[in-house]
Amino acid sequence: MKKVGILGGTFDPLHQGHLIMGEFSREAMDLDEVWFMPSYIPPHKQESSTNPETRLAMVQIAIKDHPHFRVCDVELVRKGTSFTVDTMTDLVKRYPDIQFFFIIGGDMVEHLPKWHRVEDLSEMVQFIGVERPGYGWNNEIPVHFVDIPSVDVSSTMIRDRILQGKSVRYLVPEVVDTFIKEHHLYENES
Repeated sequence: MKKVGILGGTFDPLHQGHLIMGEFSREAMDLDEVWFMPSYIPPHKQESSTNPETRLAMVQIAIKDHPHFRVCDVELVRKGTSFTVDTMTDLVKRYPDIQFFFIIGGDMVEHLPKWHRVEDLSEMVQFIGVERPGYGWNNEIPVHFVDIPSVDVSSTMIRDRILQGKSVRYLVPEVVDTFIKEHHLYENES
């Protein structure tokens, strides 16, 4: 059975930390592929300032040369608030021959018991938690833990740096940096 990790997020923008999460999870759990899944409107965040097509394009260009990374646009096609359980129900029906793993950061592992219909979700996927400094683990939901290098970068930090006219070189893949500059993303607060 094929093993696929799902890495969801707004990816506003996708950064090196996302790619490290995907790669280290793939290797540690012997995954065949990692699917990067941009969310339309995540339930725990405000709507993104960048349109879904633009965020999808940044993910596509960032992972295009990786032989085991794919893009999954199921949440963007569906639109609306993206609850993981609904998305995974759809993917499990579409791909019954795939064993799914859901990759989350340490900040999310801590809140897993509060996720919408997490009991149903944990029957469909196995969780992979990547360690992030400053967050505790919750043992209520089974999670495979993967150690990754500590990379203290966030999409919020990147947007703030761009707004301040500062460089984001090495925080995002070079192709994403070029895309952001060409499209003048995050230069205004609106």
